[in-house]
Amino acid sequence: MKFKGIIFDLDGTLVNSLEDIADAMNIVLEGLHYPTHDYDTYQYFIGSGLRNLVSKALPAATNEDTQIDQCYDLMISAYRTICTRKTKPYDGIFELLDELKSKNIKMSVFSNKADELTKEITEVIFPNYFNPILGLTTEPLKKPNPEKAVNISDSWGCKPEEIIFVGDSDIDMQTATNAKMFAVGVLWGYRPEEELISNGAKMILKTPLDLMSIL
Repeated sequence: MKFKGIIFDLDGTLVNSLEDIADAMNIVLEGLHYPTHDYDTYQYFIGSGLRNLVSKALPAATNEDTQIDQCYDLMISAYRTICTRKTKPYDGIFELLDELKSKNIKMSVFSNKADELTKEITEVIFPNYFNPILGLTTEPLKKPNPEKAVNISDSWGCKPEEIIFVGDSDIDMQTATNAKMFAVGVLWGYRPEEELISNGAKMILKTPLDLMSIL
């Protein structure tokens, strides 16, 4: 089957945003006199949305809904000011996107990051590559819920089976499987190969341009 479109995760797949996310959350933790975390720890907090990351970063004794909500608002405020300070595309991503664009492959971004931030980061770093760009709007619709992924394929006039879903985490592979799309995991992101395979990855990429072998 000829694939007609590709949906990309953002963090850990297209861009390395770990340091900006971690810095923003640590600003909040420091302001509250709570322990902060190093970048390696944040690597395992990323993937299920920023509210979930806030919950994981807070001390267990303070981890209740009101505190999470307050700290989430503080974190988003801090992150909004620095979200493209250290965030950079991974090596080879622009080369891959240019190849796909030259072949008229449709491309979209679907992230569990807040919608406004997903759009801002993607549009700043990758202008004129992706349509649509979708982030998290409501908790029930976050990945691995496949609804938004299927909506993207519908908007393209494609069947889910004609779409490749590329990501770096178990959540991404589960989303692809739930949407009946072709799941592709990347090794340059935040999670190990074993996690990707055990959650449904049909192909593993060592470099971005390895994706072209499917096409």
